[in-house]
Amino acid sequence: MSFWKQFTICLIVIAAGVTGWAVFVPGARDTLRNAGVPEALVGKAIDPDNAGRAAAPAAGGEQASNRRQGGGNGGGGRNGAVLVVTQAVVPGVVNDRLGAIGTGDAIRSVVVTPQASGLIREILVKSGDRVKQGQIIAKLDSEEQVIVKGQAEVALKSAVEKSSLYNNIKSSVSRMDVFDQEIAEQNARLQLQAAQLSLDRRNILAPIDGIVGIMPVNIGDNVSTTTPIVTLDDRTEILVDYWVPERFANTVKVGQAVEATSVARPGQVFSGAVEAIDNRVDPASRTLRMRARINNAADELRAGMSFSVGMRFDGDQYPAVDPQSVQWDSQGSFVWRVAEQKSHKVRVSIVQRNPDYVLVKGNLDNGDLIVTQGLQRVREGGPVRSEGGELAAKEPVT
Repeated sequence: MSFWKQFTICLIVIAAGVTGWAVFVPGARDTLRNAGVPEALVGKAIDPDNAGRAAAPAAGGEQASNRRQGGGNGGGGRNGAVLVVTQAVVPGVVNDRLGAIGTGDAIRSVVVTPQASGLIREILVKSGDRVKQGQIIAKLDSEEQVIVKGQAEVALKSAVEKSSLYNNIKSSVSRMDVFDQEIAEQNARLQLQAAQLSLDRRNILAPIDGIVGIMPVNIGDNVSTTTPIVTLDDRTEILVDYWVPERFANTVKVGQAVEATSVARPGQVFSGAVEAIDNRVDPASRTLRMRARINNAADELRAGMSFSVGMRFDGDQYPAVDPQSVQWDSQGSFVWRVAEQKSHKVRVSIVQRNPDYVLVKGNLDNGDLIVTQGLQRVREGGPVRSEGGELAAKEPVT
């Protein structure tokens, strides 16, 4: 095959491809105009049949015009209007709720350690018991401390007797001797107090009201001041620490309501409020640490549980349209709005995609009718008609 034949075939194929693209792709006419193609060629490319009929004799002009009105815009029907299905724009809300995973902890939790070293002689509680502040949990051996206290009591008694005697014979002794004896009596009292304190510290007391955990020690164990005896949890309320994205940093506030659910209590929602907000955003995860306080008066929750925490906000409203209505061309995304039975192209930018709706930003108002079906033959300013497809939703889409 000669070069000229090949060249001619290539031109024919290219022309057919451009014509097909111009006919079937929405927005092709605008693209051709923007590229500088003359209006006569644009019309011929879009509808070559109409262009051929336009060159027909004038005698058949009225008949050709009637044919164009009946089917030139896609066989739409009455008065040449394109048959479409529309759906009303509804309000959509984004960033109106927050979900996060957190870990619970008791509102107060204390690891109890002895104030003295020694052997455990007695354990007075068991795991799961409720104890009051000041209640004795365990006792250490105290024989030595009892003896020291007895010695202090004897020394105090002797000092008191001598002080009383010196006061009765003030005339026979110097004032300095009387003063020294009074000092000795005071020292004896202080020695007795120290002995009593040392003896009291042989009792391991509960520092808070709480519930006893599993005790890692037994009677006869030799413990020191760093040995953990038991953990006490006050779980009348649970503190849940969780992290939220930094975009909510200026939205969340102390005292804001939260709802929490736990794997251990499926289907049950626990109410609470924000207890504290950290003063900085974590630069690694770009999240902000928060703490919520959850009421646990019924003692259904435990420290260490995982929680799903939810919060609600006013959110930002955007127009919501059907996903099928969003079209694309070389300049970006757009939708067809129907006003006064004519279609108009409205440029939009997508904010959020949902299964049923797409939230967009553009010159749209709630209730505007947007074409969702029959988009192939819709043109700017072209007549359209809708039959049974106008849907409207009153509730916001979230």
